[in-house]
Amino acid sequence: MRFLTVLGFIITLILGPASPALARIKVLTSFTVFADMARNVAGEHAEVVSITKEGAEIHMFRPTPGDIKRGLGANVVLWNGLGLETWFERYLENLGDVKAYVLSDGVEPIMIAEGAYEGRANPHAWMSPGNAMIYIDNIVAALSDTDPDNAAAYAANGESYKAEITATFEPIRAALAELPESRRWLVSSEAAFSYLAVDFGLKEAAIWAINADSQGSPQQVRRIIDLINDNQIPVIFSESTVSPKPAEQVARETGIAYGGVLYVDSLSTPDGPVPTYLDLLKVTSQTIVTGLTAQP
Repeated sequence: MRFLTVLGFIITLILGPASPALARIKVLTSFTVFADMARNVAGEHAEVVSITKEGAEIHMFRPTPGDIKRGLGANVVLWNGLGLETWFERYLENLGDVKAYVLSDGVEPIMIAEGAYEGRANPHAWMSPGNAMIYIDNIVAALSDTDPDNAAAYAANGESYKAEITATFEPIRAALAELPESRRWLVSSEAAFSYLAVDFGLKEAAIWAINADSQGSPQQVRRIIDLINDNQIPVIFSESTVSPKPAEQVARETGIAYGGVLYVDSLSTPDGPVPTYLDLLKVTSQTIVTGLTAQP
């Protein structure tokens, strides 16, 4: 034992003390989508933890004591803002003195046009591949501020990640651009795709504005049925974290196709259909393309 202690002392004299930069920082995110984005930027230099789990509905999430425990010791916290995580600021009070970064900073907000949340910003800005560039830059800045020794690695990882997203969505944009103007409609249960619709040149409509609002009331269903009939819209979708029944009812009553599930607020488990943010965007976008390009 004495020999090992002396050997360790000699090694320290030769190599110097271990660098603090080798210790990984702990990054806490409000939900799974941002956790995956942060892992792509952080690489090996951070432990990334999501407050919410896979498949969670994040608008009205209620943290448990276990969720609070999971966040303790975080060096930096990442959240969306834009009124999405109504529970988050109270959660943050339990973590002590830790800096939180709003990832939607720099996004041009799209305002909700109707319903109980009329006039507020639509919070789902990460659903645009174009806005993803802003989110990634904000993650790079947050991690670099927290851990400046690894800032160069964060910046390089961020640029590589942005290039991958850009390359993935060029073919999807091209496919949607081939559609006639009359078919370029994105209709779903929740108006969670406003930013994606703008990015892809689509018109958006939804049964309800946001999941925290009323969902699938008779008035909401009648309004969307009239819109579909007036514009000969071919397909309607629903989201993975809500019941598909309202969208399926609209499909039955109008005779249009039910196009399936779109993913927005949460990733799946690793063996599911959308284990990463890139998968979430890709599966959702390809489902939309398939629904809109299918022959009636």
